[in-house]
Amino acid sequence: MSGAEGFEGAEGFEGAEGHDRAEGTAGAEAADGAQGTDRTQGTEGPGGPGDNGGGVGGPGRPPRVPPPRVSVEDSGRPLPDLGPLPLVLEHRVLKSLLGAWALAACSPEETAAVEEHLGDCGPCAEEALRLRDAVGLLHPAESLDLDPALRTRVLEGCLDRRPPRIPVPEWAAAYDAETARLDALLQDIGDAEWHAPVRLRWFDGQRPASRRTTVAGVIAHLLTVDGLVAVALGLDDPLAGTPAGNGTPTARTEAYWRAAHFPPTRSVRGPWREQSHSLVRTVSFAGGGSGRLPVPYGGFELSLRDSMLDRAFECWVHADDIADAVDYPYDPPAPRHLHTMIDLAARVLPVSLAERRRAGLAAPPRRTRHLVPAGAPGRSLRLEIEGLGGGEWLIPLDSPAATGSAAHEVAHVALDGVEFCRLAAGHVSPEEAAAGQNGDREAIRDVLLAAASLSRM
Repeated sequence: MSGAEGFEGAEGFEGAEGHDRAEGTAGAEAADGAQGTDRTQGTEGPGGPGDNGGGVGGPGRPPRVPPPRVSVEDSGRPLPDLGPLPLVLEHRVLKSLLGAWALAACSPEETAAVEEHLGDCGPCAEEALRLRDAVGLLHPAESLDLDPALRTRVLEGCLDRRPPRIPVPEWAAAYDAETARLDALLQDIGDAEWHAPVRLRWFDGQRPASRRTTVAGVIAHLLTVDGLVAVALGLDDPLAGTPAGNGTPTARTEAYWRAAHFPPTRSVRGPWREQSHSLVRTVSFAGGGSGRLPVPYGGFELSLRDSMLDRAFECWVHADDIADAVDYPYDPPAPRHLHTMIDLAARVLPVSLAERRRAGLAAPPRRTRHLVPAGAPGRSLRLEIEGLGGGEWLIPLDSPAATGSAAHEVAHVALDGVEFCRLAAGHVSPEEAAAGQNGDREAIRDVLLAAASLSRM
């Protein structure tokens, strides 16, 4: 059917006007010739098959032109991301959210709405400030550093539930704890900090002394001196094959430093750590009876029990030296461990005092009508230790074999626990250490100097 016939069929509805339109359309079609016929038969306009561009409006009306479609790819520019619309809330709702906002419990949208409101509303801003201050009181700031007693509490909790099959002897517990704390410190420091300068300090009997080394050099020092205990227990000596002079801690340390081709580095941590673990394992398997085993220190000897306390004390002192060098916080030992270290120093004080007398560095004992036999009470100094690891000890003044006696007390000295340990390590002078003194001034001076003389490199 041609286009003209189709429009003529519509004449019954449109009348003469429709007929005229049909004729006009037919004339145009005849003028177009075959091109118009092809367009009618093969082109689909917006109105459907055979529409010829007349569109929905029907023949003779201007065609409807659809709007151009523009995509992100066509324009070359991304469409702007306007984000979520801001949350609009009433004043009473925003005021009710202030408590949740102070506790950081609001959603991101609510937080943004509240904070925008606080910039415009003075009363709500004051209320929000008060709430934030209250939250700060409820949740005080806490340090991110681990509690130094955490390891001890965890181990005690575990051991209470399941006792160890082979427990560590009580006299070796301080060494086990202090080596573990130092190892944790070494784990945290970087490679460069192993070469940080450290000054070892002690009292040589007459004056302060010091030696400059590095963090790695301090660990090498601990390795060689702990080796004295290792040799006594039948373990390998870290100085095997290296001449160590008279075998004192100082001679062994100097020998190790000289034998090293290069300055010690962080690689020394491995041998020291393995040796400390071996010592704890060995004394644990040996049992509590091994505490009487002698450990020679060159010019003197200690029992294994006291030697482990001595090594724990030195480990803490040098760990504190390392912590100062690398600016690391480090706390004193647990009070029960600190008490055992102070007790060792108090028991050795009469021997140190006697050695100073033999060297002419201390006043001789005062003449009495009767000599004090071994085990008998004699003149004594009361050593009162305050704070951590505190207690009281009566120090015999005239002979290491005598016993302390309150009835023969001639002097009284009071010191802080940590300060007494610093004195015994040679880190403070006797004049600076004593917090309180009373009684025989000469006896007090001799005992404080004897305490400082316990120190060594």
